[in-house]
Amino acid sequence: MPLSPLDIHNKEFGRRLRGYDEDEVNEFLDQIIKDFEALIRENKELNNQVSAAQDKLGHFSNIEETLSKTIIVAQEAADDLKSNAKKEAQLIVKEAEKNADRIINDALSKSRKVALEVEELKKQAAIYRARFRALVETQLELLTQDGWESLDHREPRGIEA
Repeated sequence: MPLSPLDIHNKEFGRRLRGYDEDEVNEFLDQIIKDFEALIRENKELNNQVSAAQDKLGHFSNIEETLSKTIIVAQEAADDLKSNAKKEAQLIVKEAEKNADRIINDALSKSRKVALEVEELKKQAAIYRARFRALVETQLELLTQDGWESLDHREPRGIEA
């Protein structure tokens, strides 16, 4: 068992002839007691400081562990978000491609329909033109017949000259 300052203080030495000077020994023991008490106090302070440092170290270790876990969770969340964004972008692109194909197909269909209508109108215009030409030619033929000339030389009825 280690010595305490009280053990040193209470220590009594046996007496002999021609022994050490009792006052010097007592003074030396008093000095040892003071130094020993100072060392004990310093040791307690150092132990308290070590304990406080260990507590802080434990606290900071917990913070470090928590931060590491947080960083891992944040990284996983960022990876998930990036993956989801990529998937969503792919879906948007596919949907846009479908819409573009639909719009192009609709435009082509309308273009074909308009082209057919134009052709039909051209045919109808050609038929109308041919009929109109035939009508005009018939009317011109009627005008050039001999019967019109006899009408030109007669006097109008009901009018006397």
